[in-house]
Amino acid sequence: MTDPAQHIAPRVAIIGGGPAGLMAAEVLALAGVRVELYDAMPSVGRKFLLAGVGGMNITHSEAKPAFLARYGQRREEIARLLAEFDADALRAWIHGLGIATFVGTSGRVFPTGMKAAPLLRAWLKRLRELGVTIHTRQRWLGWTTDGALRIATPAGEIALRADATLLALGGGSWPRLGSDGAWVPLLQARGVEIAPLQASNCGFEVAGWSPLLQGKFAGAPLKNVSLRLDDEPPRQGEFVLTASGVEGSLVYALSAPIRERINRQGTATVHLDLLPQSPLAKLQAALGKPRGSHSLAKHLHRQVGIDGVKAALLRELAPADCFADPVRLAAALKALPLTLVRPRPLIEAISTAGGVPFEALDAQLMLRQLPGVFCAGEMLDWEAPTGGYLLTACFASGRTAGLGMLEWLQP
Repeated sequence: MTDPAQHIAPRVAIIGGGPAGLMAAEVLALAGVRVELYDAMPSVGRKFLLAGVGGMNITHSEAKPAFLARYGQRREEIARLLAEFDADALRAWIHGLGIATFVGTSGRVFPTGMKAAPLLRAWLKRLRELGVTIHTRQRWLGWTTDGALRIATPAGEIALRADATLLALGGGSWPRLGSDGAWVPLLQARGVEIAPLQASNCGFEVAGWSPLLQGKFAGAPLKNVSLRLDDEPPRQGEFVLTASGVEGSLVYALSAPIRERINRQGTATVHLDLLPQSPLAKLQAALGKPRGSHSLAKHLHRQVGIDGVKAALLRELAPADCFADPVRLAAALKALPLTLVRPRPLIEAISTAGGVPFEALDAQLMLRQLPGVFCAGEMLDWEAPTGGYLLTACFASGRTAGLGMLEWLQP
């Protein structure tokens, strides 16, 4: 007689309903595994939806070497995740949901319609048809003394036993959407070493703007400028002055090295080129022209187009005695020193650095300290700039963990 237990599919618990958790759920459900997904929020994919408010940048179309370089010190680890599920595979998967994609002028990839909601709706429909059960308003609290999962539900706490568990709980930068970092002490209590969570893709503070700059230009954008840290190639783009410092896409692109410099030395000085399209010699010649009765402010505007927030920042940061010397003034326009003293708080950041180190995981993303427990997504110790790189690696890590769980569940 056949043992009925042989026909019962293993039960897997996934904690976290972001892209990594949902992708692992799909991999497992397609293989016939019973998947129970738990999320503390009233609905899943809340950060995913918010990321798509201004246009759902799902991935990037740039060549693979440049793409992988975006992951910095964790390039090798992320490369292994992307080996079987890269940007092209992600686009093909989205197309399989009935959502078309296109490449924008910057190389970023978007779903047609630019919104995240249609993609998430189609995905959740597929998961439900595959038999995935999604439990919302249910928060993971750790483990019982005998190893069961503690889940707080609206009806009270339950103890759940699963054949395998995936933790896909996000970082710590969006507590109101569920990514609150509350998992850190729970894993540390089980002997898992965690790299401290830090702000990534974030703004930075200065020691203090003058009342004039803060009062008149906080919120003003600086467009068509470039930033450089040390001797690295400058990055061109735009950012915004804030009441306490700077933020915006150009600052986010340099946030990792700026943050690490501050960690090591206490401050980080970046050099701002207010006119990256104008060679230094050309600016020196233009500013060296006689200005007659015109004020210096008028001269700067007429000769090199500097006014408004750029003129105010020049006055704020350049040495006072350089304004009488066209050569030194031109040099200041090309390399204005901007000293940053700290990142903005973690809860304001777009993403998180730090988390579960890859060294604590095997190749299938299972915790070496906790057999049968896997981790994926932003709670792993990696970071990347905005532009689709974050989402791509989250999807890929969820797929890798899902496949690892299937392997773990084999008799």
